Amino acid sequence: MVAVEILLQVFIIFVAAKVAGEVAMRLGVPVVVGELLVGVAIGPYALGWAGTPGAGLVAVFHDERLATEVLHGALDVLAQLGVVILLFVVGLETHLHDVLRVGGRAAAVALGGVLLPLALGYGFGLAVGETWASALFLGAALVATSVGITARVLGEMGQLRTTAARIVLGAAVIDDVLGILVLSIVAGLVQGGLSLLGVAILAAEAAGFTAFVALVGRHVIRQYDVHLERLRLPDASFAVALAVCLGLAALAGLVGLAGIIGAFLAGVIFAEARDHESLERQAHTLYDVLVPFFFVVSGMRVDPALLAQPQIAIFAGVVALLAVVGKVVGCGLASLGLDGRTIAVVAVGMVPRGEVGLVVAGIGRSAGAISDAVFAVIAIMSIVTALIVPPVLSRLLRPPKEPPGASG
Repeated sequence: MVAVEILLQVFIIFVAAKVAGEVAMRLGVPVVVGELLVGVAIGPYALGWAGTPGAGLVAVFHDERLATEVLHGALDVLAQLGVVILLFVVGLETHLHDVLRVGGRAAAVALGGVLLPLALGYGFGLAVGETWASALFLGAALVATSVGITARVLGEMGQLRTTAARIVLGAAVIDDVLGILVLSIVAGLVQGGLSLLGVAILAAEAAGFTAFVALVGRHVIRQYDVHLERLRLPDASFAVALAVCLGLAALAGLVGLAGIIGAFLAGVIFAEARDHESLERQAHTLYDVLVPFFFVVSGMRVDPALLAQPQIAIFAGVVALLAVVGKVVGCGLASLGLDGRTIAVVAVGMVPRGEVGLVVAGIGRSAGAISDAVFAVIAIMSIVTALIVPPVLSRLLRPPKEPPGASG
């Protein structure tokens, strides 16, 4: 019965995602927008078609809360698999030498996109009467970019190999490391257990992991991927690549990084393989099945009724505005010297917070540092930044129209 109910919800989410994607494409908007919005519509706070346990599931666990946790846990696993595959595919379409070419610029963009949002969130929190701990978590929630949304739009528009995309992807890796450090420092300050040595060790582990995987892994693949052809397993190369992707995603989590960074690095490694084009084709099949779950489930976490409360709506609106301004200004200034369109794509591409802001908010609430209202505000900010970026970014990426008579 448990498996049947969960499979039914998986079916509903998958069909809803595909229908929403078809509608979005017919309307000329990015598929990710349709998936996020349909998640809000079918989620537990709206129609309740998904994310709400049925009577059978409740009967098995004899507790509605426990049944809900089991159901959400199963859906979260699918969502996380989706975002892992998304970043793996992005990595397969990214060549390390292209990222290294923009490494300095990417580092500057990441730093600018961390410092300004952190300062704006902390300052605003104090200004509206939040405690210093709550204000710190609010600032930390504005720091880390959720690159999955931007990567999806860049992929849909065929822009993953542009300079702007390389800067955004490189900055996102550095941004993740900096975001984890900020979160560690904030949590340590709030809980009174901050250790500078611990922060230094975490930073070294994160930097070492990223550098080792990217550089050594690339060399290993170049030297030995030819031997994969000797395996008798069907699609042996893809099986090995997928195993490495999942393994590095798990390992990244163990060293304090987001799992998606490990998946991205796995893709970067296998982008050097001789049959990487075949790997891309096979990965895209898995992509089409799993990736929509991440965006629909993200939408299901949003309670539209929160916006009906004027105080929370205004608070959330200002925080969302600060989230956008912080990234656009911080990352835009760090991009000066590039052409205007590239600056705009980089600045806007770093705006989404998505699940990263929700993770920070969850830690803050667990630590007793933020109220349910602030948690709701951060959740709204995360989904608003996730929703506004795809249409803006797709408009920026469209080729400029020729003036009438230009071709004649």
